[in-house]
Amino acid sequence: MPIVLPHHDGSALHAPDSVTLGGTVRLRIRIPRSWGTASRVWIRSVQDGEPRYDAALSLGEADGWEWWEAGILAANPVARYRFLLEAGGRYWSLNAKGLFSRDVADSADFRLTSFAPAPDWLHRATMYQIFPDRFARSTQADGHPTPDWAIGCGWDTPVVGAGPETPVQFYGGDLPGIMEKLDHIQDLGVDVIYLTPFFPARSNHRYDASTFDAVDPLLGGDQALVDLVEAAHARGIRVMGDLTANHSGDAHEWFVKALADPRSEEAGYYYFSPDHSDYESWWGVPSLPKLKWSSDALRRRFVLDDDSVVARWLKPPFNLDGWRIDVGNMTGRLGSVDLNHDVARLIAGRVREINPDAALLAESTSDAAPDFSGEHWQGAMTYSNFTRPLWSWLAKDAPHVNFFGTPLAGPNRIDADDFLATHLDLASGFSWDVRNQNMNALNTHDTARAATVMIDGGQELGAVLMFTLPGVPVVFAGDEFGFEGFNGEDSRTPMPWTGPETASGQAQREEPARVVKDLRAGYSALSRLRREEPALTEGGLRWIHAEGDVLVFIRETTESSVLVAVARSGAQAVLDGTVLSGPQLEALRGAPDFVTGELTAELAPGGVLLSTEGSAAGVWTLPGTAFPTIRTGHDLD
Repeated sequence: MPIVLPHHDGSALHAPDSVTLGGTVRLRIRIPRSWGTASRVWIRSVQDGEPRYDAALSLGEADGWEWWEAGILAANPVARYRFLLEAGGRYWSLNAKGLFSRDVADSADFRLTSFAPAPDWLHRATMYQIFPDRFARSTQADGHPTPDWAIGCGWDTPVVGAGPETPVQFYGGDLPGIMEKLDHIQDLGVDVIYLTPFFPARSNHRYDASTFDAVDPLLGGDQALVDLVEAAHARGIRVMGDLTANHSGDAHEWFVKALADPRSEEAGYYYFSPDHSDYESWWGVPSLPKLKWSSDALRRRFVLDDDSVVARWLKPPFNLDGWRIDVGNMTGRLGSVDLNHDVARLIAGRVREINPDAALLAESTSDAAPDFSGEHWQGAMTYSNFTRPLWSWLAKDAPHVNFFGTPLAGPNRIDADDFLATHLDLASGFSWDVRNQNMNALNTHDTARAATVMIDGGQELGAVLMFTLPGVPVVFAGDEFGFEGFNGEDSRTPMPWTGPETASGQAQREEPARVVKDLRAGYSALSRLRREEPALTEGGLRWIHAEGDVLVFIRETTESSVLVAVARSGAQAVLDGTVLSGPQLEALRGAPDFVTGELTAELAPGGVLLSTEGSAAGVWTLPGTAFPTIRTGHDLD
């Protein structure tokens, strides 16, 4: 369905002012002439819980769009608003979900916030996720004995995706190994390396830390992290860590002391039964005892002390560039106790105090928006608004895959209009800033691989969307080689390097069969395009077409725009020409700046005809979106 509707988003094109608490903010809406003429427009904002209406003024017309503007008072740290239009004898509401001819709930209103901003680099970044045990093994690792909890594996030993061996298969990847592969990472256009936990533990995933005060010697120890961060920084690449604020491991020094002595300070860090014989843990997994954030002593030791867990790794000599907080949605929550936002606020305040340019992201796997106002967590590692609907749109008839922990055998296949509806539904609760700072991933270390779930060529299509929609694209190591896997554990396949020996003494060598598809050139090109085209990081988002097998949208600024078209199978789609300017339509005659598959665009009566023979995607750079030359009301410079 072609989309020719009134439009607003939180980008500078429509919300040009910075937001200060108690200040006035200008907001703009644009209405296509082909949709109809609005006789009056208001902005409905919610101030101290009460709605109020501010009349908008028409700014004039440009390229078939009439622009309106009004100012609202940012009375609260989160300013919620929607537009009310009078047109054709009817009233219309425009919120972050879309246009409605009926009343709608406040939960999907647009949002502006006056909180401290995230570091400016975050929304422009391309992130590369590394699971250290499986990425690369240096020669130093030869001197590390296989730990007593582990099963030593050769680099080409198949990964066991489910079973008792799964968490204890040990391949011996280490931090010096990562450092040796920085050329590969840089060639992909990566700006940020995100490491899953590097603390000592009794599993290959290391989310069961036995201490937060040291880097696992099996990874090279503290100095290896210092060296890796320095080497990455020398290339302009940042490094983020992964921290479990919800739990420790049962071998953690705190928990060992707490379990042994109910009177110890550490006993207050955890939830014990009255007789101290049992304790709360993450999802009932005994190796992951849950932290009790009502403990002031825990708060000091984890966050507030000079050498706290949160603080020490952000300071010299380690100088991490931020944290991803594991299961941020569960942290501080247990039954009737909900300290989640309090803990998030505490951690965020400490991170900003140490390094205002550090990033703070948190995992929240489902509907994350209620916990992500921008006050504390700067963005979410979530799957609900991008990954899950994308899997459903690109789903093939695959064998059983883990569909994000649901009891389903896999995703239902949906059409483009349902993808868009789901995306808007679950993205609408985020402010524009947070939405641009959310982690967008095709898959991660906790999910099946996209290549297993998606149609042939689907991973390439998904990568185009991941790099061009608002959010931080996240490449999980191995995506560039088309890795497969039916669940998160099965997806943690060792990388196909030629190199030294592994944990079992077998040579770490390239396994041609493991490189399912070499996608390095495509990922590099997309990251370069995102870096070079400001519209992909600073521009608004306007959907143009969503029907069946085809999705089309435009990212736009006044200086330049980028049009993205993705088709999951052979299709033809006509884009309504009224939603693009004459120069933009003319630019679509040229070849796309990026293409996968075969996709053509040609001018046709009434618009643009997109044609594909099979799955394909194209990205065109277009002239910017024109703003009215006749301006009224405020100085709009």
